[in-house]
Amino acid sequence: MSTNEIPSLQKDGSSMLSNQRNISNIITDLKLLFKANVLIANVLPVFAGFWLALYFTNGSLSANLDVLLLTIFGSTMVIAGALTLNNWYDVDIDTVMDRTKNRPTVTGNFSLLQVLTIGISLTGIGFILLFFTTFEATLYAFVGWFTYCFPYTMWSKRRYAFNTVIGSVSGAVTPLIGWTAIAPGFQKVPMILFLILFIFQMPHTFAIAVKKYDEYKAAGVAMLPVVRGLAVTKRQMVMYIACLCPLPFFLAPLGTTFMVIATLLNVGWLVVSISGFFSKDNYKWAHVNFLYSVNYITIIFLTMIVVTLPIFNH
Repeated sequence: MSTNEIPSLQKDGSSMLSNQRNISNIITDLKLLFKANVLIANVLPVFAGFWLALYFTNGSLSANLDVLLLTIFGSTMVIAGALTLNNWYDVDIDTVMDRTKNRPTVTGNFSLLQVLTIGISLTGIGFILLFFTTFEATLYAFVGWFTYCFPYTMWSKRRYAFNTVIGSVSGAVTPLIGWTAIAPGFQKVPMILFLILFIFQMPHTFAIAVKKYDEYKAAGVAMLPVVRGLAVTKRQMVMYIACLCPLPFFLAPLGTTFMVIATLLNVGWLVVSISGFFSKDNYKWAHVNFLYSVNYITIIFLTMIVVTLPIFNH
């Protein structure tokens, strides 16, 4: 090998490393833009709703695989679009908050026009895919998208402490999207799924707001702890978690195993929440509540799926 070829190889090697870094950075930026953790968390309830609709209508997963793929990909696109548009609109407060300072809208890695274009494009593609399922599934997806983008993000989030109530609607419709891709939604089971998610999101979000109290206050976001204080927030968390306790019994067709697991989870969370009245470390208490809430909703929906698997119903 001639010495003239060595610099060329070094250049090629460094160029490849640079390209790999760029790709890695773009992927990281996209994860932050789509709020990847939130996006993934919303897929499980969509699938659970779909799965339970098949279970209660004696439908076949293999016969509806195309509908499942359209439902999952379509709803994921719509949710990603809403989350992206939220990032586009909230860029001013995201620059103030430490938890959002690495978002590409803040770092400038993506221009606001690019983010707006991505948000609108994802939303459009998502709705097109959902149109090939059912009108009702598309309608629930629209309700979630519209509620999150307009009444929540653009109207109530910065002004009113009840913004969490509005924001919770958008997350709670996810199992309805899945269910209505197979069956009509005005039935007891999908409505209870909606209520579980709607109520769950209140104490879940309050726990985050207590953890990030200083950041929300600095950014001027009207979260309940900032507007009404920690004592009110703790009382409301206990109230909402208590409201979750009766709901498993409305899902008796899922069986005793589900009702027992869900009830134990509800009681456990209630105990953790009540301990806040005696806790001297509010941050630690809020963090424990946050971790419990994330695991709670995951276990609840996974259990719904597991107890309705064919292996458990023969």
